[in-house]
Amino acid sequence: MANEQNNFSEIIAHCKEYGYIFPSSEIYDGLSAVYDYGQNGAQLKKNIRDYWWKNMTQLHENIVGIDAAIFMHPLTWKASGHVDNFSDPMIDNKDSKKRYRVDHLIETHAEKLALEGKKEEEYALLKKMDALLSKDDFDGLKNLIEENKITCAISETSNWTDIRQFNLMFDTKLGSVSGEEDTIYLRPETAQGIFVNFLNVQKTGRMKIPFGIAQTGKAFRNEIVARQFIFRMREFEQMEMQFFVKPGTEMEWYNFWKAERLKWHESLGIPASKLRYHDHVKLAHYANAAVDIEFEFPFGFKELEGIHSRTDFDLKQHQQLSKKKLQYFDNDLKEDGKPIGNYIPYVVETSVGLDRLCLAVISNSYANEKWNKEDGTEDSRVVLRIPAKIAPYKLAILPLVKKDALPEIAKHILNECKESFHAFYEEKDSIGKRYRRMDAIGTPFCVTIDHQTKEDNTVTIRYRDTMLQERILLADVKKIIMEKIN
Repeated sequence: MANEQNNFSEIIAHCKEYGYIFPSSEIYDGLSAVYDYGQNGAQLKKNIRDYWWKNMTQLHENIVGIDAAIFMHPLTWKASGHVDNFSDPMIDNKDSKKRYRVDHLIETHAEKLALEGKKEEEYALLKKMDALLSKDDFDGLKNLIEENKITCAISETSNWTDIRQFNLMFDTKLGSVSGEEDTIYLRPETAQGIFVNFLNVQKTGRMKIPFGIAQTGKAFRNEIVARQFIFRMREFEQMEMQFFVKPGTEMEWYNFWKAERLKWHESLGIPASKLRYHDHVKLAHYANAAVDIEFEFPFGFKELEGIHSRTDFDLKQHQQLSKKKLQYFDNDLKEDGKPIGNYIPYVVETSVGLDRLCLAVISNSYANEKWNKEDGTEDSRVVLRIPAKIAPYKLAILPLVKKDALPEIAKHILNECKESFHAFYEEKDSIGKRYRRMDAIGTPFCVTIDHQTKEDNTVTIRYRDTMLQERILLADVKKIIMEKIN
């Protein structure tokens, strides 16, 4: 049995056909870079979110979770640096009027070089781009675009404007009375809600350094060039944890979380060969170390999660602008026997995009398989090998026919299982077609109730990944599935 190479356009079509992801407002021709999660996608997303939340807050006794508001005081974003620094270099084509993010424009050209077998030229181009971006050398970047004869995809010309910065935050108005409304922002990240609640959590939870605060939630960025399906969207969900540590210990914890987070991604069934570290060439204004965990998407290795040593930048900035002390009193004793006393903690951040993680799981799980049967004829299927613990449905319950009391037995199994995990009942179409549909949805186990069930109280269980089948006791169905998903 051979797995064909994943095709990104096939994956996108599959997501729509099987209830994972739909274009938003599709009946009105959609909205660029905005997507809705269907019934299976919403459940997959929730399962991944719950798996992350349990790992962070339940399995680590020194990490707690919060849920901060999307709207925050506008000075929050002044303190964080987003008002002044949260921007991307953009360039416009004068003929088509189309705007591009500079790094995306150059990366697209590099991808073309790679497809032409010019790997050395691709590497040299990207290395030079990274060096110029790290210095904010916009003239050098424009020269790089012109020297490589990079053209607009629409006009096919190289008639470019100068490069300038474009702020990515969405703004809106708070208040309904004219003259009394203030400009506020849709949060571009969830981290700041953690920082402004640092003391609230530390004091009410009696937390002792080192400790972490976790949060999941929506964030918004006005991406001019959003692309690659749900990889880069204007409305997305983050799962972030800020870990507060004693100054001077941040690199120890940075390396700890760097390794810990890689192991967590592998626990989702993602092979180590499809994950890698990528150290940042240019550090953000708040960081003294930063690395991305990248996943090999169908369109290449791209960022999945960032681990950043943020120093004391955030708490110090919020303390300065709010005039409120955001310090921790450390009772641990120094060598002279006196308490260490007050200090602003350093922070190590882990930040993963939930939408990107959904795409990574689907991309890694998708396979279009063909094989020859024993009689020499060809057979095929499309399957999502999503790990059972995060699959939308754990079990499909399928009566062989819609008569002879088989549906009643199937419904009994369903009622027994549904309080413990998501199960799916279906009686339409042949059993073979139903198996194929469950493979495409990603359901790891199917149980078929047939006439033998009435004779000996056994059912057939079918395993998605191998397509093997075996008879098991009807009374053991729930227990066996629970063992396999935990």
